[in-house]
Amino acid sequence: MSTEGKPFFDDPNTALRQIAQNPAAYAHYLADFNRVVLDMQAKLEILQRETRVHCRGTRVEGDKMGQAFLRSFPVEKSLNDILKNLKSISSGLEKSAHKRHAHDEKVKEVKKSRKEKLQIKASKNSPPLQAAPENAGQRGGQSQNMGYGGPTSIYNLDRRESA
Repeated sequence: MSTEGKPFFDDPNTALRQIAQNPAAYAHYLADFNRVVLDMQAKLEILQRETRVHCRGTRVEGDKMGQAFLRSFPVEKSLNDILKNLKSISSGLEKSAHKRHAHDEKVKEVKKSRKEKLQIKASKNSPPLQAAPENAGQRGGQSQNMGYGGPTSIYNLDRRESA
């Protein structure tokens, strides 16, 4: 039994490739990650409170005022940094889902605008030929209706009809 030419497993990135191509699946996938991140964030906030209470309450005989706080500060700071990073991850996941949707909308708009520009360019390059309408009355003499559309000169202003 030879395995040459055939991989043992399918491409592991196929599912992610399909998710990346569909904005709705992309948003759903990131929403799953966001739920996990928000759950971690909630649990770490509880842990932060409990750690703060415990570390600040742990006093050693001979402590002066504020020494327990100073000892607990590095632990609290590390948890605060983690929570800050989780909040930025959460907002980044949401932002990424919106930007992915906006990308598809922009691609549709670009296709549409390019198609319209091509149509405009084609109509400018080859305008449709239109025959000029012939009026038998204008050949020999003046037109009956000397309105805004008719030719006028300063010499026949007194004969012009008023609006």
